[in-house]
Amino acid sequence: MPRSYQLEPVADVAFFDDAPITYRIDVNLPVTPARAWSELTRQNTLDWCRAIKSIEFTSPAPYGVGTTRKAALPGAGLSEHFFVWDEDASTGNYRNAFYATTMSAPGVRRFGELTQVAPADVGARLVWLFGIELGSSAKLVNAFSGPTASKVFKTVETDTLRHFANLSPQT
Repeated sequence: MPRSYQLEPVADVAFFDDAPITYRIDVNLPVTPARAWSELTRQNTLDWCRAIKSIEFTSPAPYGVGTTRKAALPGAGLSEHFFVWDEDASTGNYRNAFYATTMSAPGVRRFGELTQVAPADVGARLVWLFGIELGSSAKLVNAFSGPTASKVFKTVETDTLRHFANLSPQT
């Protein structure tokens, strides 16, 4: 079993704007906000993304603040803790945020994601924010902020758009 490194918690959603390294995916999806949210919060979500091996909720449904999850990425595993979970089906607004509590790759101080789904003129708008704070390793800074990382996040965006384009817009 690979070694696990403890990460620092993320205190609030301001981290996703203020982190030393940030990524933003902002796209419209051709499904209702409720359908987008159900896809993004189901067991084994993101199975459509080539850059993600697996994601598994380790807390029982229904999910909310305090929910935990494990993610396997090429070269790293994460344990995640959700500190935000808001669902308003009446308005179609949903959001959650987690921070990684542990990671199997060294050198990351804090990592988290904020996912927001809201109604759009047609379908749903997905805003997905990623925040990363590294230790002092220049090698890691280049890995997480260079062209390779940008390509990985672009692949996640492309794969997500492709997945939702193949879903029925009515559900």
